[in-house]
Amino acid sequence: MTAYAGRPGRDDSPDRFYTLTSGRSRVGADSPLDLVTLVIAECDPVPGMQSEHAAILRMTERPTAVVEIAAELRLPVGITKILLSDLLAAGRVSARHPRRQQALLPDLDILEQVLVGLRNL
Repeated sequence: MTAYAGRPGRDDSPDRFYTLTSGRSRVGADSPLDLVTLVIAECDPVPGMQSEHAAILRMTERPTAVVEIAAELRLPVGITKILLSDLLAAGRVSARHPRRQQALLPDLDILEQVLVGLRNL
């Protein structure tokens, strides 16, 4: 049997990912998680917790994007989302999307006036 040839210095074997996620390959369709979702820890790690879960809780003392968590853990985003969904379901983290700056968005009436002005040129 041939060993899995992942990137040097990393354990990217499918067996490890299978173990981390308890065999799940994706989060549910109702998951609020995407790449820019900000995750915030609601508690501290507890003894006996899966090491990746504990690392996520330590990492998310301040709002942290899903993609940043994946990069820090050196795990694929899909695997990271599964781990985060476990913590979210247990109430150990909360998730929210970044706020849009309403003040930075132009007024639609002004945009229409600009468009009319450009057409009149």
